[in-house]
Amino acid sequence: MTTKNSWCKAALLTLVLAISCISVTMAQTVPSPEDVYGFKVGADYKLADYSQIEDYLSKLDASSERVKKVEIGTTVLGRKMYILFISSEENLKDLDKWKDISTKLARVQVSNDEAMKLSEEGKAVVWIDGGMHSTELAHGQMTSELAYTLTTSETTEMKKIRENVITILMPVMNPDGLDIVVDWYKKNLGTAYETSRPPILYHYYMGHDNNRDWFMNTMPETYNVTKILYNEWYPQIVYNHHQSSPSWTKISLPPYADPVNPRIHPAITAGVSELGSAMTKRFSLENMPGAIADNFYTMFWNGGGRTVPYYHNMIGILTETGHTSPTPRFYDPEKLPKTVAGGTPTDGTDIMYPDPWKGGESHFRDAVDYMLTATWATLDLAADRKSNYLYNIYKMGASAIEKSKEEGPFAYVIGKDQWDAFESVNLVNVLLKGGIEIEKTTKSFEVNGKKYEKGAYVIYTAQAFRPYLMDLLEKQNYPSRFQYPGGPPDTPYDLAGWTLPMQMGITVDKIAKPFEVATEKVLDEASYYEGDVRGNASYGYLLSANSNASVIVTNKVLKAGGTAYKTKASFKSGKTTYPAGAYIVSGGSASVEDLASEYGLEVIGLSAEPKVALTKVHAPKVGLYKSWVSNMDEGWTRFIMDEYSFETDTLHDTDIQTKDLSQYDVLILPSQRPKSILHGNSPLKMPEKFTGGIGLEGSVALSNYVKNGGTLIAFDEASNYVIEQFGLPLKDATEGTESTEFFIPGSLIKAGIDTTHPLAFGMQDTVAVSFNKSRAFVIDKQSKKGEGGTEDIKDAPMPEVEVIANYAEKDLLMSGWAMGEKKYIAKKPAMVKAKYGKGAVVLFAFRPQFRAQPRGTYKLIFNSIFEGAAE
Repeated sequence: MTTKNSWCKAALLTLVLAISCISVTMAQTVPSPEDVYGFKVGADYKLADYSQIEDYLSKLDASSERVKKVEIGTTVLGRKMYILFISSEENLKDLDKWKDISTKLARVQVSNDEAMKLSEEGKAVVWIDGGMHSTELAHGQMTSELAYTLTTSETTEMKKIRENVITILMPVMNPDGLDIVVDWYKKNLGTAYETSRPPILYHYYMGHDNNRDWFMNTMPETYNVTKILYNEWYPQIVYNHHQSSPSWTKISLPPYADPVNPRIHPAITAGVSELGSAMTKRFSLENMPGAIADNFYTMFWNGGGRTVPYYHNMIGILTETGHTSPTPRFYDPEKLPKTVAGGTPTDGTDIMYPDPWKGGESHFRDAVDYMLTATWATLDLAADRKSNYLYNIYKMGASAIEKSKEEGPFAYVIGKDQWDAFESVNLVNVLLKGGIEIEKTTKSFEVNGKKYEKGAYVIYTAQAFRPYLMDLLEKQNYPSRFQYPGGPPDTPYDLAGWTLPMQMGITVDKIAKPFEVATEKVLDEASYYEGDVRGNASYGYLLSANSNASVIVTNKVLKAGGTAYKTKASFKSGKTTYPAGAYIVSGGSASVEDLASEYGLEVIGLSAEPKVALTKVHAPKVGLYKSWVSNMDEGWTRFIMDEYSFETDTLHDTDIQTKDLSQYDVLILPSQRPKSILHGNSPLKMPEKFTGGIGLEGSVALSNYVKNGGTLIAFDEASNYVIEQFGLPLKDATEGTESTEFFIPGSLIKAGIDTTHPLAFGMQDTVAVSFNKSRAFVIDKQSKKGEGGTEDIKDAPMPEVEVIANYAEKDLLMSGWAMGEKKYIAKKPAMVKAKYGKGAVVLFAFRPQFRAQPRGTYKLIFNSIFEGAAE
C-alpha cells in the first residue's frame, strides 16, 4: 500500500510538473507586448503606433492556439482592421458552432426548450474594443496586454474565462487616428505642447463623431464592426473603452444616469447596472479607489457604440477612464475638491462614489490597470453566468416578437412611390446594416386602400430587434427633465430626436393589422431600383431635381467633359409636366445609361431643347474652409462633397487670406463659433503654425470674394460670423436666450420651404431640419454693420435678403425635445440668401448636412452650389 501511495504521489507530482512546464513554455513562447514594443504597456512617455500593434497581433496569433486573428476590412485611409478571437484551444476549433448558437438565440430561431439547451451548451460571446477615440490613448495600447494576459495566464479565473467565453477583441477601432495622435505626441514630446491634441480630425471625416455613426454606418470603420455585432456574432455584451472620467476620479462606469429609453428591454438596464456593480466591487477589493457611477451618460440616445446594442437586446458598456496621456501628472491631495462630477461628494458618503480617490501621482499605467480590472470583472461575470446571458438574449428577442403581436404595428411598408426613391433604398440599407430583417414584394398589392407596386419593402415588426426598428422609424418623445425645479434643463446625452424617415424625407407607412403579400427576403444589401432611360436623347438627358442621385450623375457627366443645364421653371413635354430645377446633361465620356442603372434613376431622353429657360452650369469647384481648430462639421461636409462627386479644395486660414479665391464657384464655412473662426487656436495651446484664425485679413478677403461675384455658404454657428463681419441686416433670434426659456438639444424641427425659389428646387414643401442648439434669423434693417470689420465692409450697401425656408408656425417639434420654440423661432427664417455686391451669401440657421443624416435637406446645399457655378 505504501508503495502504491508513493507511486500515486510521484505520478501526481509528475503531472503537476508537466502542467507547470506547459504553462512556463506557453509564457516563454508567446511574446509579450514588451518583447515587441521594447517597453511595458502604459510606460510614461511611451506609445506604440499601429504598425507595431499589427506586428504584435501577428506574432501573438502565430504563437498560440488560443488566439485567432481575423481581418474584417479596411479604414477610410486603407489600413487593415482586425479582431482577435480569444478562448480555449478547444473552443476556437469549434468557432462556427458557437457562432451558430449565438445567432439562433439572438435571432429567436429556435423554440424555448431548444433555447434552454443551447444556452447550457453554448459559450458567452463578449465584445471588447479600444482605440475608437484616438486622443484617448490608453485603451488602444491596453488591448495588447489584455490579449496577452487572456491568452497566457493560467490562473483559475483566466482558465474559467477561456473555457466559458468567446472574447472578441477589437484592439484598435480607429487605426488611422491612432497613428495621427501617436505621431503628434512624439513630435511634441518635451515641448510645451506635449499634451495638446492634433489640429486635425483623427478620423478623416468624422473625428470624435466616430462614436456617433452607429445607426447610419456611413464609414467603413463603423460598418466593419456592425457586421460582426448585428449580422454575424451577436455578442451578449458589448464593451467600449473610453477615457473621459470626471476630474479627480479614476474611472466612470455603470449604472448610468436617467433617462432610459422605454423601447429598451428593462432586463438590459438591469444587466448594465449588474456589470457596473461587479466592476465597482472588484475595484474596491483590489484597493483601486476612484470608481464613480451615475455620471452624465444616459440610456436614451441611439447611435453610439455602447447604445445601439441596447436596441439589439445586448448589454452595452461604456467606461471612461482617467489619464489619457503618457505624460504623468500630480494631483495635490491638499487640493482635493469637496465634490466632483457636478456635485458628488468626495468623502465616501455617496453610494455612487463609495471609495473616492484622494489624489497623488497619476500615470498612464494607472489607466491601463483600471481598464484591465474593469475588463476582468466583465469577463468573469460572463463566464460565471454564460448560460444566463445566452438565454436572456433569447428571452428578450422572444419578448420583442410577442410585443409586436400584442401592441403592433404589424409591419412598415416603404413603397416605390417616393419623393426620392434613391434615398428610400438608402433607408432600407441603413436598417439592413443594423440587422433588421426586411422583405421585398414580388407582386403588387393593396393595404388600407393604398396600392403598392411590386418591389415595395415590407418590414415585419415581429422580429428580435424590434426595439431598434421602431426607435429608428418612430418619433422620439424625450422627457422634460430639469436640474432642479424651476432651473435649467438637464441636457440630454447627445441627441433627443433622430427619426430617420423624417430626416431622410421618406414616406414609411405603418400598417396596424396583418396582411398577406408575396415577398422574398432581402439578403445583405438592397439594390437601387432599376434605372430607366426613356425617349430619344439626341439633345440630352433629363434628371429629376427630386433625387439626390441626380447630383451625383450630373457631377460625373461634367467631370467627364459633358455639359449640364438646370431648368429655371417647370415645363411640359407631351402629357408630362416636369418640375423646375431639373438637370439636363449630355456629352462627355460618362454613360448616362450606366449611371442611371447604378443609382436607380428614371431618366427622360430629350430629342430637342425644351421650351423653358435654362441655366448652364459647369463642374462646380468648391473651397471648403478647414480651421486648425479641428471641426467635425467640416469633416462631415467634406464627406458629403466627396460622396456627391464635387471637386473640393481644403482651405486653411492662410489660404483664405492669401489665395486667389476667385477660382472657386462656392466657398463653404462649416458650423463653427465666430470667435473660433476669427482667432483660432491660442499660441499657449498649439505650435505657432497652427495658431490664429481667419482674422481681419481673411474676413476682408471673404468679403471681396463675394462682392466680386462669389457665393459664400455658411452653416449654423458660422452664419453668425458672416452676419457680424459682413454687416448683414440679420440677427440671430436665439442670441442671449436663457436655457430656461429656449432649449432645443438635438431634435428634429419642422420647416416650410419656398419651393419656387431656385435654391429650393426639388425640395418637399415641409421638411424636418436637424436643430442642435441652432438658431433662427430675424431680418433687421437697423442692424449694426461691420462690427470688428474694415471700413470697406462697413460701407457696403444694405443687402437684399431672400427667405428660402422658415420654421413652421405651429407643431414645430417633430421628434425629440423643445422648449420655447414657438416664442423664439416659429415663422422665423431658417435659410436665407443675401445679395452682396455681385455675389451672394447663403446662410443656414441649422446644419443641413448634420452627421450625413438629414438627406431631406441636402438639396438646399446642392442647389446653392450649382447656382454659384451657373454661367
